[in-house]
Amino acid sequence: MFGFKKRRRRRLAAGPFPDQWLAIIEKNVPFYRLLPPEDRAELQRHILIFVAEKRFEGCGGLQMTDEIKVTIAAQACILLLHRRTDYYPGLPSILVYPRSYVAHGVQRFVAGLPVEGPDIRLGESWSGGSVVLSWDDVRRSAADIHDGHNVVFHEFAHQLDSSGGRRDSTPVLQDHSSYIAWARVLERDYEKLRHEAGQNKPTLLDQYGAKNPAEFFAVATECFFEKPRDLQRLHPQLYKELKRFYQQDPARL
Repeated sequence: MFGFKKRRRRRLAAGPFPDQWLAIIEKNVPFYRLLPPEDRAELQRHILIFVAEKRFEGCGGLQMTDEIKVTIAAQACILLLHRRTDYYPGLPSILVYPRSYVAHGVQRFVAGLPVEGPDIRLGESWSGGSVVLSWDDVRRSAADIHDGHNVVFHEFAHQLDSSGGRRDSTPVLQDHSSYIAWARVLERDYEKLRHEAGQNKPTLLDQYGAKNPAEFFAVATECFFEKPRDLQRLHPQLYKELKRFYQQDPARL
């Protein structure tokens, strides 16, 4: 089965990249223009495979189009550049709403009391399930590549995090000593963000990352790709570990 999948992926990656897809990426994903030619070519191969293998579903009356698929796929696959990957193996489908949507959730306030109620969301990620996204927010967050916010980067970082490195592995997760260093840096910077958020201090990292370690990793991923030089200056060890994890150095782009 794996041999068949590998051969199928080779055939997909060797196929022509549609001109209309390239026009969509150049319009909707300005980060693409920062990439060197070899990374653009690799990204196109990843997109061909990703779109062929994942199921995209429109929700809330949204009609699915190539623009939606390719815009999301391009950003999701930016996280896969230079990695040995199985294309988010625990993710069968991407659900897309036309705009932010309401879900039932549990909100925790300072007093620590759980309060259930409606929760307005831009996206969410389920381990072994689906990624859910707001199309309006996908476009809006992709358009500004320097604001530190990208809903696709955020939710697909959760997918990488929840996979535990299975079939989407990196040297950070393969080598025990490297993994220990990785975990130590993330824990230290997470606790720093929690402290600064509790003191109402301004922070480079979105303070939503103080919610829990998983959100911290997703927020740090957004910042790594969208504010790399600031992250490198203010959180040098965190930048170093994310550079090793993603096998990329966006501060040099």
